[in-house]
Amino acid sequence: MRVVVTRPLASAGRTAERLASMGHEPVLFPLTEARHHPAVAMEALERPHFAIAITSAEAIRCMRELGPELAPRRDEILFAVGEATADAAREAGFRSIQIGPGTGAELAAHIADTDSARRATSPLLYLAGKPRSPAFEEGLRHHSIPFVTTECYEMITVEPKDDRLLLEPPADAVLLYSRENANLFFGLDVVRQNAREFAGMVFCCMSENVAEAVPQAFRNDLRIARRPEEPSLLALL
Repeated sequence: MRVVVTRPLASAGRTAERLASMGHEPVLFPLTEARHHPAVAMEALERPHFAIAITSAEAIRCMRELGPELAPRRDEILFAVGEATADAAREAGFRSIQIGPGTGAELAAHIADTDSARRATSPLLYLAGKPRSPAFEEGLRHHSIPFVTTECYEMITVEPKDDRLLLEPPADAVLLYSRENANLFFGLDVVRQNAREFAGMVFCCMSENVAEAVPQAFRNDLRIARRPEEPSLLALL
């Protein structure tokens, strides 16, 4: 299958390798790119907090830009939303990582059940991006966990360099990672102008929330991952 990968290039490489190992042809078609603010992250890290929380590996990529300044932080407790973010944290040298079940709401519940949260006298530091799902912060409020959100990166929309990648020859499947990701894809001129061709493609969504952003005309073969993680997404192919 020709499989369109809509995630940013910084994280698409591994996805392409996995697809190739499965016998698929990856088509890299990023719709966004990250703009990092490492100085903002550093300022937040210097303020009191009992642990760090991340819901995207992009926050780790931002922190890595701090270089040697990150070294004193690598022994801090870091809550990662799932395995992919935890892997990125390990590669960055963090040594005290706790892994959530995969969603923001589940991570908040996991943190609430830890001794570090129950004994905390400082807030949790959430290193976040813009835009983002509100689920994690809503979960923290629900569990009465004090926290501070710092936006240390933002996802910027980019114009695809070559729309023909999607249709020459036609792709068989498209991977959609977030609601924003889906909105951008179906807002493309090439998709709107060639709706009949795209309606025959398989659309694989990371979650129900992502699937809700897929227009009805493109739901002929809509698939939703069992868990909000890439292995589950790729298993849909």
